[in-house]
Amino acid sequence: MHKINIKTAGKSLQEADKVLIMIHGRGADARDILSVASHLNVQEYALLAPEATNNTWYPYSFMAPSEQNEPWLSSALDLVKEAVDTAREQGVNAENIYFLGFSQGACLALEFVARNAEQFGGVVALTGGLIGDKIDQENYSGNFNGTPIFMGTGNPDPHVPIERVKESANILEKMNAKVHLRVYEGKPHSVSQDEIEEANKFVFK
Repeated sequence: MHKINIKTAGKSLQEADKVLIMIHGRGADARDILSVASHLNVQEYALLAPEATNNTWYPYSFMAPSEQNEPWLSSALDLVKEAVDTAREQGVNAENIYFLGFSQGACLALEFVARNAEQFGGVVALTGGLIGDKIDQENYSGNFNGTPIFMGTGNPDPHVPIERVKESANILEKMNAKVHLRVYEGKPHSVSQDEIEEANKFVFK
C-alpha cells in the first residue's frame, strides 16, 4: 500500500488561490513530474505531487482487469484524494484545483476525476486513459460542469492504445467535461512541447 508522501513546490497553500496536483508515471517520482511545472503557466499555483511507493502506482497495465491491480489502485486513488483534501482544508475550492499526469499518472488522474466528477479547474492527461480491461461506467458519477480536460497522446503508443484514449474522452464528454484531444502521429512515449503549449492554452490560461 502507498505511504502518504506528497511533495510540494510553487506557492505555499496559504498564499496560492489555485492548486495543481501533479501525478508521475511508472518508474518516475514526484520530483520528475514537478519539473514539468517550469514549462507551464502555473507560477502562482501551489503544486502538490503525490509519490508512489516503489515508484509505481499499480503493478500491471492500466488495461488489466482492475482487480489484478488491487489493492494498489485503490490505495493510489486514496493518495490523490489526500492531496485534494489537503487543498480543500486550506480553503481551495474544486474549481481552483487542477490535475496533471503523465502515462500511468495520467490514467490515475483521469480515473480519479471521473469517479469524483465536479467542476474542477482543469485536467491535463498526457498519454493516458480510464482504467480497467473494460471501462465500467458505473464507476463514474457526477458532472464536470464544463471542466476543461486536455488529452494528448501518440499514435501508436506502446502502452496506451488510441482506442482507449478516445473511448475515455467520449465518456468524459458525456459527463459534461470540455475535452480537447490531440493525437500526434508517431510521437514517442514522452511529453512533447506541443502538448505543453496546448495545456497552457486550454487549461492553464
